[in-house]
Amino acid sequence: MRLRHIPGAEEEIAKSPYVIQDPREHKGRWNQVFGNDNPVMIEVGMGKGKFLMELAGANPDINYVGIEMYSSVLLKAIQKRKDTRFSNLWFLRVDARTLADIFAFGEVHKIYLNFSDPWPKDRHAKRRLTSPEFMAVYDKILTAQGAVEFKTDNRQLFDYSLESIPGAGWTVQMHTFDLHHSPYLEGNVMTEYETKFSGEGKPICKLIASREVSLRRDDSKERT
Repeated sequence: MRLRHIPGAEEEIAKSPYVIQDPREHKGRWNQVFGNDNPVMIEVGMGKGKFLMELAGANPDINYVGIEMYSSVLLKAIQKRKDTRFSNLWFLRVDARTLADIFAFGEVHKIYLNFSDPWPKDRHAKRRLTSPEFMAVYDKILTAQGAVEFKTDNRQLFDYSLESIPGAGWTVQMHTFDLHHSPYLEGNVMTEYETKFSGEGKPICKLIASREVSLRRDDSKERT
């Protein structure tokens, strides 16, 4: 993905009161960061932050963390965040592959993946956020009952995900190839891309994946 570089973005992020600068220091202690024991939900690749800000405003009893690795994109989310007064939302500028260094096992209740980069070339399949490699990372931080919610307009990526997620040992609890004309639309919160694509008449795909018992916990039992 190529993004326009914004001069000074890194400096602005470094001094932002909405960004946790060294999140690894808080592993296992995110309840202290938020000052409560409310559930923690994260969005990986949050873009400009519209989705999470709407959730944070509607659900003050849930804590949210937005993950974005691109400075130019995160800066736009920070600028939008200045117009809000949420105490239940933080941003991180990190690579999602390091999430297990930031959150402890069972510390995250839900992971949102919205309109992720499809990485269409086969040699880049490991970079897709629904690849077995990333699903293994999510397993290290989710609660045993935790879930991954994934939305995309890219049918090729969605078809791939319907195969890769079960192949990684997860269960797809629900899926639809046209969210906006399905029974699952109630309560849906739209992202910037979803608003754009659905307005163009493109079908939005969605799935929810979970596992009854953490794969990581199963592995640890086998080793003992």
